[in-house]
Amino acid sequence: MPAEPRGAGRSAAGPTGSVVGMPSFDVTSEIDFQEVRNAVDQASREVATRFDFKNTGSSLELGPHEIELNAPTDDRLRALTQVLEEKLVRRQVSLKALSYGKVEEAAKGTVRQHVALQAGISADHARRINKIVKELNLRGVTSQSQGDQVRVFGKKRDDLQAVIAKLKAEDLGIPIQFGNFRD
Repeated sequence: MPAEPRGAGRSAAGPTGSVVGMPSFDVTSEIDFQEVRNAVDQASREVATRFDFKNTGSSLELGPHEIELNAPTDDRLRALTQVLEEKLVRRQVSLKALSYGKVEEAAKGTVRQHVALQAGISADHARRINKIVKELNLRGVTSQSQGDQVRVFGKKRDDLQAVIAKLKAEDLGIPIQFGNFRD
């Protein structure tokens, strides 16, 4: 029987300090900005043609990281928000990615609201994800924050699938995706 090469069967730390050879996956929070752009365009077209919005001056504007809603009254603003949310859901953009700002008074008695688009996992959310992984008490499962994502390592694929199931069950307040699964 031939001898195994030296160090075979053991995992070694990679150049970034991550464990090489162990199954892993990444937890991310991303938004498809093209789908957001399409949803805002569809909502704008609906607002322009709907009878209850005619000649009200209601509008939606997409910025680099936010959507600005303008309406003459609070009621029209709520209706505008509802139209936007319907279009986003239809395009499979999670409403958890939206962070609504305060309703502000604007020129000529109109109201304005900024809706921020949240992409990436913040440090607070990363700590919460790491805490959830640790609380599972699965032997050999670890996690670490890497910028705006969290990488989870484990010895067994079944343990990693248990982590995914637990994270899906938790309400983290942000949309999360699981990718880059490596065996």
